[in-house]
Amino acid sequence: MQIAPIIAAQLPFLRRYARALTGSQLSGDAYVAAALETLVADPSLFPTDIEPRVAVYEVFTRIWSSVRVNMESADPGGLSGNRTLEALAPRSRQVFLLVSVEGFSTSDTARILGISEDEVTQAIDETGRELAGLVATDVLIIEDEPIIAMDLEALVESLGHRVAGVARTQKEAVALASKSQPGLVLADIQLADGSSGLDAVNDILNEFEVPVIFITAYPERLLTGERPEPVFLISKPFQTQTVKAIVSQALFFGTRAHKRPARATA
Repeated sequence: MQIAPIIAAQLPFLRRYARALTGSQLSGDAYVAAALETLVADPSLFPTDIEPRVAVYEVFTRIWSSVRVNMESADPGGLSGNRTLEALAPRSRQVFLLVSVEGFSTSDTARILGISEDEVTQAIDETGRELAGLVATDVLIIEDEPIIAMDLEALVESLGHRVAGVARTQKEAVALASKSQPGLVLADIQLADGSSGLDAVNDILNEFEVPVIFITAYPERLLTGERPEPVFLISKPFQTQTVKAIVSQALFFGTRAHKRPARATA
């Protein structure tokens, strides 16, 4: 089996998972790079008896759990020991992301993490209780589709947060953000009047820092490996659990967004 094309197909999604897990593009990408380097050095580590996507995440988990990476000294492209230890999430959070964000089944998640299915179920419950204790915040929704906007409003409120407003255009988004100073932004990419959600977010970030979750039907256009990239991303059509997981993770880590080029569209 040629593993290179298998891994290449999963890289955008593996980077998404790693970034959500660490709360940092730098840390997440460093773990993915370490996994790739390990496989290049020893291709026999790639399991061939299971579904390829599960195999990719299983290998990544081995690297994530390894002392060699976790305790690696600081360098310009790597992870410092302290930064890594601070970013490490408990097993329950790994389970929550694998099931709710990456869409793995309970059995596949158990295989990836090397635990039982009962432990997976228990971890999901524990993480749900932990994330439910997050401090409520005001959320700005930038979305031009009324039905999708209504769904996002309901989900945000079900998590105990407040909706600061819903903007359909770049101009509306910037005005609402300036007025409400939200603690989180959910941003679609392509808006009603042809304006860009990316431009809207960049304008908002010129005023203040805030975690941003991008929403797009074409995540591969944003997950290109070029910097800066969104740490948190929701693909359309989205699942309820996915939105809840990403919102909770973004607020848990308090990750601040960085301005990115407005050339990408979706």
